[in-house]
This record gives sequence, C-alpha cells and structure tokens, in this order.
Amino acid sequence: MKSISRSTLPLVILVSLGSCGVNAIPTKEEAAKAAWGQVENQYQRRADLIPNLVSTVQGYAKQEKDVLVEVTNARANATKVTIDPSKLSDPAAMRQFQAAQGQLSQSIGRLLVSVEKYPDLKSNQNFLALQSQLEGTENRITIARQDYNVAVQDYNTTIRTFPAMIGAKVIYGAKELQPFKATTANAQVAPTVKF
Repeated sequence: MKSISRSTLPLVILVSLGSCGVNAIPTKEEAAKAAWGQVENQYQRRADLIPNLVSTVQGYAKQEKDVLVEVTNARANATKVTIDPSKLSDPAAMRQFQAAQGQLSQSIGRLLVSVEKYPDLKSNQNFLALQSQLEGTENRITIARQDYNVAVQDYNTTIRTFPAMIGAKVIYGAKELQPFKATTANAQVAPTVKF
C-alpha cells in the first residue's frame, strides 16, 4: 500500500471534510431558519391584515346600515304624521306632514344614490373580500409551516446520516431542529373575527 505524500494530505482532508457535510449542514440549517422566518412572516401578515380588513368591512356595513335605518325610521315617522281631512287648511299640520314626507324622500334618495353607485352593496363585496383574505391568509400560513417542516426534515436527516453526521457532531455540535406541531388547544380554535 502506498503512503500518502505530504502534498496530497491536505487534498485528502479536504475531500474527507466535504463528504462529511461540512458545507451542507450550515446551508440546510439556514434554509430551515429562513423557512421559519416565513412562518413568522405569515403570522405577522395575518396580525396586520385582518384587523384592517375587519375595520373596512365594518365601516361600509355601518354606512349602509345607517342609510337603511334612516329610511326605516323616516318611513315610520312619515306614517305617524297624518292629516285629518278637516285640517287640510291648517298650515302648521300641512308643514308637519310635508316635513315628515320630505325626510322620507331624502332618505330614500340617499338609498337610491347608494344603490345606483353600488348595485351590489359595498359591504357584500367587502365581506366576500374579507372571507377570501382570511382563507388566503390561513392557506399561506399552512404552506409556510409545511415548507418549514420540510426544511427541518431535510436538515435533521442530514445531521443524522453518515457521513454528514460526523461533521455535524464534531464540527458544529448540531442538534435536531423541532418541526412545527399544532397544539391541541390552539389547533381547535379558529381566529375570531368580530363585527
């Protein structure tokens, strides 16, 4: 058997280290950390987005509700004010009746303008958009968690298989990363959306 010359010894060491996953281990660890960063990013996106969407929907729903309540109240007031045929010559009774009817006409006019501008009530569209955003956000979180778990599995497999486990233990003191696991209490509870 030939002895290894001093000039080829660094090359043998370099090849040995390369086969021990010296470069693969930190690369895979950083990939897993980046994937976890995306999980946190999606949770932050949800925390930032959902309250703003809910506020927008509430604003449109309140404005439309206010118009509808105004029409309903004006109608109720208009039906309360009646003129007895014997008082048709009374200017005060006639003004009161006309004012009640005018209030109803104005409320209906505002409602008609809203309907003309928005044949489908804006709040309906916003509720659908909110629903879509909630679903999309939860899907993004699910995908980010799946990507993290895949990266963790890749890293953990690398540091546990030969020959990379030698470099992982000796050089890096690598420890297995923990995959994302849903806790029973949190997994059963969906995020609350209040209006």
